[in-house]
Amino acid sequence: MHIVVIGGTGLIGSKLVARLRQGGHDVLAASPNTGVNTLTGEGLADALAGAQVVVDVANSPSFEDRAVMDFFETSGRNLLAAEAAAGVAHHIALSVVGTDRLGASGYFRAKMAQEALIRASGLPYTIVHSTQFYEFLPGIAQSGADGNIIRLSPAYVQPITSDDVADAMAVITLSAPRNGMVEIGGPERVRLSELVQRWLRAKQDTRTVVPDPQALYFGALLDDATLVPGPAAQLGKVGFDAWFAQAHAG
Repeated sequence: MHIVVIGGTGLIGSKLVARLRQGGHDVLAASPNTGVNTLTGEGLADALAGAQVVVDVANSPSFEDRAVMDFFETSGRNLLAAEAAAGVAHHIALSVVGTDRLGASGYFRAKMAQEALIRASGLPYTIVHSTQFYEFLPGIAQSGADGNIIRLSPAYVQPITSDDVADAMAVITLSAPRNGMVEIGGPERVRLSELVQRWLRAKQDTRTVVPDPQALYFGALLDDATLVPGPAAQLGKVGFDAWFAQAHAG
């Protein structure tokens, strides 16, 4: 099978490309670094020629409201139009659990716009909603940092490792289009403030996390249901302790 992975040189993309190639598939890792730019359209038609499946795991380089909306709308329109012209049989996009509950955030409004374009495209599709990656903990901590204090919401999260995301995405890539949404998450449900404090302690970082229900998560307030998947979600196997040990091995 000929598969194109948009964002194929990034965190999830590179892992997904490796898994698919190990399975014997012809996979193109498409990104600006490899001459494929979904924002400008550069290299897009050539990259998609003969592709049966396109997986979009690209992310905006900026989280500023206008920039992120421009990225997902422009990239989405260019990519979907090129796929329609190339006769692509399955479009897969990686998005975020809770996107439809986070309209106060400019980033998640942009993800909603991206998903709307996919649903309206007429292409067979699957949208994958993933919970937060453990690899994003440094950025989440920094978002609430004020000196030695980090203020974060105590709302529940159910984080997943990037390896578990790539495993799930590989299975979905080789499956029939759902023409709907699939949720994936990690095996442990924990409060965000407690998770970041656990991570800091494991790193021997002396900063303190203060649970604050009014703390914003990338511009939005959270409740206990915002960032957790539903009961039908596919769950990964790797919890915090195993991820941290692997991430800091050697």
